[in-house]
Amino acid sequence: MKITHIEIFRFSIPMEPFVIATGTMHFAQNVLIRVHTDAEIHGIGECSAFPMIVGETQDTCIAMAKDFAAIWIGKNPLEIPERMNDLLGYADHNSTIKSAFDMALFDISAKYAKQPLYQFLGGQKRTIETDMTIGIDTPEGMAQTALKYKSQGCSIIKIKLGKKIDDDIERVKTIREAVGDEMTLRLDANQGWTFDDALFALGELAQYNIEFCEQPMRTWFDDKLPELNINSPIKLMADESCYNHHDARKLINSQSTTYLNIKFSKSGGILEAQKIHEEAIQKGVKCMIGSMLESRIALSANLHFALASPNVEFFDLDTALLGHLVDPVVGGLTYNGYFLDVPESHGLGAEPDEEFLKTCESWTI
Repeated sequence: MKITHIEIFRFSIPMEPFVIATGTMHFAQNVLIRVHTDAEIHGIGECSAFPMIVGETQDTCIAMAKDFAAIWIGKNPLEIPERMNDLLGYADHNSTIKSAFDMALFDISAKYAKQPLYQFLGGQKRTIETDMTIGIDTPEGMAQTALKYKSQGCSIIKIKLGKKIDDDIERVKTIREAVGDEMTLRLDANQGWTFDDALFALGELAQYNIEFCEQPMRTWFDDKLPELNINSPIKLMADESCYNHHDARKLINSQSTTYLNIKFSKSGGILEAQKIHEEAIQKGVKCMIGSMLESRIALSANLHFALASPNVEFFDLDTALLGHLVDPVVGGLTYNGYFLDVPESHGLGAEPDEEFLKTCESWTI
């Protein structure tokens, strides 16, 4: 099988403003690629640029996608490690756009094997429940959002923090008082605190029965994570500090965290995510599968991976529910309330809506 041509789409999805510690997003800066082969099998890949975290924009993803596509023409898409090494040999980093290319290869391979991707990866179905994320707002506004989700059957809330410490503490206090004791609360500071602020905040917030806190400090304070981890009454989860399996190994060996958050936009896709999972499972470190602002295409890939990864215990796959004003996807991941499933069709089981694609700027390599 050979790759004949690759389509690249500016896959912008309008959305309600979403606020985190590092900035506000007004639309999902996504890129979609479609890899075509001479076997009449194509693969779909999607990534979501989040420049404040990963450092890639939609435009940089598109620029690199054009170069990456040219490298792959005429090559075998079933040779996934070799194809991803082709991209690494051309340019280091750029994990976000690489994840879309990786995803397309796995889609092709699973379709060729006539299996849903989770089966191709060696997985099986299990019950998966996502959390719902609340962006930064006033304490009262965030509590109202939490109550709305609770009324809709949500049982796990992730609270975005990382602004002024006193305000962050008040946000969590107000939400816990509003929703009661039964809901699971998770925190995500998105690198917003200093070491001293994190130590103080985590100590104050422990009384509100918090499951864990993601990425309390900037990554340049990673050398302080072991000290924070030892002294924090709330378990820590490394997110922006963990891009690849080397990061995972260092975080685990230095006892810097209790949990790891795997995101394709950081890892560069499924292939590297599997290596992170392997590092973690060897040491008994549980993982979460997370996402940026992807549509149900990439979310389907996330869920397929999770179904084949027994050490993934936490699920943050709510991005299509966080204010996307358009759903440009046919098939793919479905939500039954906050419980997730993927179809039994071959590959990802998700395709872009052709009518939506007609509105997208595109290139063919």
